[in-house]
Amino acid sequence: MKTYKLLTLMAAATLILGACKADFSRNDDGSLTMETTVTQEQIQDTISSAIADPLIQNLTASLQNGYVSVTGTRQRLNDPGKIDSMSFRLDLGISNGQLTASISDAQIDGVDIEQNRVDNWNQTIANRLSNFGGRSENATLQSVAITPEQVTMTWLVNR
Repeated sequence: MKTYKLLTLMAAATLILGACKADFSRNDDGSLTMETTVTQEQIQDTISSAIADPLIQNLTASLQNGYVSVTGTRQRLNDPGKIDSMSFRLDLGISNGQLTASISDAQIDGVDIEQNRVDNWNQTIANRLSNFGGRSENATLQSVAITPEQVTMTWLVNR
């Protein structure tokens, strides 16, 4: 019965992970360690879909050591001929075993973006990136690391 549950969990995680790379290893206590890697393109697509603003275009996420630098343009609602530059920094962390996203320095043409909008983006980005970890109630995020090549998340999956 335990083997069946473990196989079911692994199959579900594999389906959810889709295109990201995942490595599994069995721990001495029977739990699994799952390491997922997410590419720059996947991060960029996740951020774009989380923001979900048709006026924001040309969004580019650049992976740095320890954070993601995001730039783009935003068309003005009242003047479609005017394009403003947009930028922010995205840091990823862990709180109570769950992924957190924290946007800072969010600006459009040097003007701070409203905090309630940034808070919404933070939550949506964290939720969507957590999907790369399988979103199991038995999975606890142990670490997250950002390098210029990829984002790596390590999850502990208990039985």
